[in-house]
Amino acid sequence: MTAIRRNIVITLGIIILLFIYLGMYTVNEGQRALVLRLGKITTDGQGKALVFAPGLHFKTPFITESLKLDTRLQTLDVQSSRVLTKEQKYVLVDYYVKWKIQDLSLYYQRTGGDVVQTETLLQQKINNALRAAFGRRTITEVVSGQRGDVMDLLKKRADEGAQSLGVDIIDVRIKRIDLPEEVSSSVFDRMRVEREQAATRHRSEGRAQAEIVRAQADAAVTVTLAKARAKSAKIRATGDGQAAQIYISAFGKNLGFYAFLRSLEAYKNSFNSKKDILLLSPTGQFFKYFKGVK
Repeated sequence: MTAIRRNIVITLGIIILLFIYLGMYTVNEGQRALVLRLGKITTDGQGKALVFAPGLHFKTPFITESLKLDTRLQTLDVQSSRVLTKEQKYVLVDYYVKWKIQDLSLYYQRTGGDVVQTETLLQQKINNALRAAFGRRTITEVVSGQRGDVMDLLKKRADEGAQSLGVDIIDVRIKRIDLPEEVSSSVFDRMRVEREQAATRHRSEGRAQAEIVRAQADAAVTVTLAKARAKSAKIRATGDGQAAQIYISAFGKNLGFYAFLRSLEAYKNSFNSKKDILLLSPTGQFFKYFKGVK
C-alpha cells in the first residue's frame, strides 16, 4: 500500500506541475494579451475585455488560451500601386503607413489578430482613398504641386476606415510617384511644351512692358529737353538783349575807339593762320588804320 500510495502522490504531483506549467504564460514588453475561453474573449464584470500587461500570468489550461498581440508601432510598406488620374492615365505610387493597435478586442474580432489580414484591409482602404484623390487631379498636379494635400487626405480617410478595425493610423506618406514607361515620355513632352508656352508668354509680356517703359522714358526725355531748350532760348534772348544794351551804351560814348577796336579784332582773326591769303587793295577801308588816322 505504501508503494501504491507513493505512486499516486507522484502522479498527482506531476499532474499539478503540468497543470501549472500549461497555465503559465508570459507577456513580453511591447505586447498585450487577451485570454480566450472556448474561442471567446474573457471579460470583466462590466463586460469589458480583459487585457493583460507585460509580465507573468496564469490561465486555465485546456479551457482558455492566451493571444499575444504586438502593440508597438507597425509599418505597412506598399510598392508600385497603380492609380488612375483625372486624365485617365496610370501612375505608380509607393507609400507607407505607420499604424498600431488601439482596441485589442475590436482588433481581434475584425482581423482575428492576424497582422497580414490587417495590412491587407488597410491597403484596400488606402488604395480606395488614393483612387478617389488621384481621380480628381491631373498628373502634373499630383507630381508637382499637391502631394501634401493628397497625403493629408489619405491619412484622414485611412484613419476613418481603420477605426472599425481597432487600429490607429499614425501617419501616411507617399514616397514616390512615378509614371509607367508607356506614358512618361508623352507626359514629359506635354509638360515641356506647356513650360515653353508659359516662358514665351512671359517674354512677350516682358517685351511689351519694356516698350511701354521705354516709350514713357522717351516722352519724358523729349518733354524735358523741349522745356530746357525753351528756357535756355529765353535766357539767351534776355542775355543778348542785355548785352546789346551794354554795347550800345558803351560804344555810344566813343564811336571812334569802338571802330578802332573792331578793326583790331578783324586784323587778328584775318592773320591768325599763316596759310591764309587775302587779296585786298591797300587803299581799301580794311587797311585804313595801317595808314594812320587823320
